[in-house]
Formats: sequence, C-alpha cells, structure tokens
Amino acid sequence: MTSLFTRPPLPGGAVRRAVVASVLALCGAASLTACGKTISIGDSSPPATSSAAAASPSATQSTSGAGNSALQVVDSTAQDAGLSGNGGTVVGAAVQEAPPKWVQLSAVTSADLSAAHLININQAALYRFDDDTAAPSQSNCTGACAAKWPPVTIQEGGNVYLAGVNPQQVGAIRRPDGQVQITVGGRPVYRFSGDSRPGDLNGQGVDGKWFAVGPTGEKATR
Repeated sequence: MTSLFTRPPLPGGAVRRAVVASVLALCGAASLTACGKTISIGDSSPPATSSAAAASPSATQSTSGAGNSALQVVDSTAQDAGLSGNGGTVVGAAVQEAPPKWVQLSAVTSADLSAAHLININQAALYRFDDDTAAPSQSNCTGACAAKWPPVTIQEGGNVYLAGVNPQQVGAIRRPDGQVQITVGGRPVYRFSGDSRPGDLNGQGVDGKWFAVGPTGEKATR
C-alpha cells in the first residue's frame, strides 16, 4: 500500500512530499502497536529475522529496574493514533528541556534533496554523523557538538510513529547523559540547530561528515 502526500507550501516556498507506505498492514487504533515492535534501549541494530528486541548487555544494565523503559515503534502516524501537536519536540536552536512523549519519523523528498530523507513532526530535517558507529550503535557527538546537533531524544516508554520507515530499522541507545536517542539503521539521529524553518537543509554536508539521514540510516545525498 503506497501513498504519496503533498504538503501545503512551506515557508520559503519549499514543498515536501512524503514517500513510501506508512502502513504495512491495516490495524485498528486499539492494536496499532501490533503493527510495529517493542524495543529495549540499546536495541539499535535492525533484527535479521525477528521483530523481537534482544537487549544487549549494556541495554540490560541501562533498563534494569525501569519497567517503562521499552519504546513502542508504531508503523502508523501519530495522527492515525488520534494524536495532535508535536509530542513536545522543539524547533531549530531551541533547547529540548525534556524528552518528547512521542516522536514521528517521516520519509520525504524535497526540492533541495530528491533522495528520501527523514523529518520529524515539525518537518525539521534529521541527520546522521559519519563519526558515529552503527554496529555497535554509538553516538560520538556530545558536549558542544550535541548543542549544535541536538540528538533526537524520546521519553522512556514513549512511542515512535512512522511514515515511510520500516519499523525494523528503528532502535534506541542511551547517551552518556542518560537520555534516550533514536537510531535508524543503527545510526543515531540528530537535528541541526541551524535549521529554523520547515524545509531547511542547512546541515547537509557540514564538515564533510553530516548528512540528511535516509529511511535505512543511509546518507541521503542525491
């Protein structure tokens, strides 16, 4: 089931179009989580044969005693789940005071980048960092780097909603400061503080290491 969405004109005249199917199966609102998977923090590599999360030793340690630490990855949009607003996410250089209750990852194309790349519910472009690793998944952007490139974080026990992203590609790691960061294809995902409007891609190619992230964690460069 493939859908194509054309968004209204955005500031600066940019227009984004969502690509790829956001739902692999039709599910009622009461059973949306059955269309995705449950992940433990530290479960950042797409499983080869099963959607069941297998916590690594570091994940087991980080979630010990925290019954609500697992995240739900839902193969449907927040709107389909009856949610409105932005889950508590922020835009541009704004500091994320508290992790969002939920995050949506949407695969889109744009006039500036024809390759499918990810945005959040605020239509902010999301990025990956070449100095990070995917196997094992690890962020090497902390301190001043993380202020410039804010990690895409989420509350423990929160939901990750998807449009055009395979749930098997989505994971989460615990950062050194204790926050939970979303990964795609094992790659930690970030915003860019220099993007202030929907449609901005000012972080693309910065330092030759930062690139828009695609639906499987790849660099989106075309």
